[in-house]
Amino acid sequence: MNSLYASLGTTVFEVMSRLAAEKGAVNLGQGFPEDDGPRDILEAAARATLEGPNQYPSMRGLPELRQAVAAHYRAYQNVDLDWQREITITSGATEAIAAALLAFIEPGDEVVLFEPLYDAYLPMVKRAGGVPRIVRLQPPHWRFERETVAAAFNEKTRVVIINTPLNPSASVTSRAELEMLAELCRAHNAICVSDEVWEHLLFDGAEHVSMLEVMRDHTLKIGSAGKMFSLTGWKVGFACGAPELMDNFAKAHQFLTFTTPPNLQRAVTYALGKPRAYFEEMCSTLQRSRDRLVSALEGEGFVTLPARGAYFVSIDLAASGIAMSDEAFARHAVDHGVATIPFSAFYAAPDAPALVRLCFAKSDDTLDRGAEALINARRSLL
Repeated sequence: MNSLYASLGTTVFEVMSRLAAEKGAVNLGQGFPEDDGPRDILEAAARATLEGPNQYPSMRGLPELRQAVAAHYRAYQNVDLDWQREITITSGATEAIAAALLAFIEPGDEVVLFEPLYDAYLPMVKRAGGVPRIVRLQPPHWRFERETVAAAFNEKTRVVIINTPLNPSASVTSRAELEMLAELCRAHNAICVSDEVWEHLLFDGAEHVSMLEVMRDHTLKIGSAGKMFSLTGWKVGFACGAPELMDNFAKAHQFLTFTTPPNLQRAVTYALGKPRAYFEEMCSTLQRSRDRLVSALEGEGFVTLPARGAYFVSIDLAASGIAMSDEAFARHAVDHGVATIPFSAFYAAPDAPALVRLCFAKSDDTLDRGAEALINARRSLL
């Protein structure tokens, strides 16, 4: 057995979901919407399945979808892409990240990562033969500080992975931070793999700036239809970058999944044509849900961190008067009827801050019951 995977234990996501099911708890840990996605997009997928064709599409993706991706990013992010040479459709964003690492690094090359980090990054870097160099961001604003970021770069640096908005911190990287990172990438001839799957989920007037706009020739941008349209199980992703990057990326993609279901590609083509009002309404609905949950928690003494992107909000346990580790409190909370995710799941080292992550892409009733359970869990400790 491969030693890397054999050494990995059961993920906390699986543990908390199992405990929630066993105990009948409200699940605010799972990172997907309670609603099952827009009906018109589901119907478009059904028509595409019945009408076909359902055989292998082009390895790089259906031409109509790549054209739609190019048009979408031109309209929303000031990025002009050649749909034939600079876009590949992938089976989700995680597959795109894996393909990028396999395409861009050799064993022994160093990869800069930012902590807290999406839990798939670290094992994928190691499996590709990369050596992780981890920069820890600090709450509550999780900013890139030049001194600590620059210290992670050296002559072995080949790839930098960023995620903005950042899961789990719900922070949004500023243009100034991206420009600083781009300067370091250019100086060390490093490629930035920019995971931007939460690009349309922004609150309080936050602006998403794509790294592809800031550093055109050394960036591979990754997007996700699943996050854009609340269809996380569809696993349709977009990889965008200069031809010199895309040619090698496509070869790695070819030998991972080869291609992505054509019916879903056609449905996403339809979805990308939805009006700007769709994205605005999605954000306003989620911001209202965030505010509902935060208001209920803070009214009972919890302290939460700013949440400007994605659909997560975090509780600061120490500031909330809870003298427990994140994992201990998560297990305590599920016993009181609500599942959360301890922040240590997003850290390589054991000294993670005492925070727990909540997903607020849920119905009002679910949020209210989850908040009530958290309040009861805290009261039982006081």
